[in-house]
Amino acid sequence: MEKTTTLTEIAPFFIVDNLSETLKFYNEKLGFKTDFVYPEDDPDPFFGIISRDSIRLLLKAITEYIHPIPNHTRHEWALWDAFIWVADPDILYEEYQSRGVEFHEHIANTDDNLRAFELKDNNGYMLCFGKPL
Repeated sequence: MEKTTTLTEIAPFFIVDNLSETLKFYNEKLGFKTDFVYPEDDPDPFFGIISRDSIRLLLKAITEYIHPIPNHTRHEWALWDAFIWVADPDILYEEYQSRGVEFHEHIANTDDNLRAFELKDNNGYMLCFGKPL
């Protein structure tokens, strides 16, 4: 009998232009917290891990010559860089409105049979927050 195991989480890895600015955006605008930065004692760290609930993102500033390449910049049909399941998208949408987040698409029932909204982070990555109807 073949052994199997359950996958429990995923943490997308985003290349960013400026780690400090990205941490600030996710913490202040999207309610994430910074779990780890490296190097810890450096005023300009290049790697970080952020989380909110069971969602984690890995963030890394490579060099001044390596920039983020969000999916939508490569092809218009590849809009999202991450889809984040949310128990109640309407409540999260209201929270983000109160934090002054700019939305790419406002909360709605979509043609994809989702209750969802979209926003771009400070690096241009498109995040969709929602759940199936």
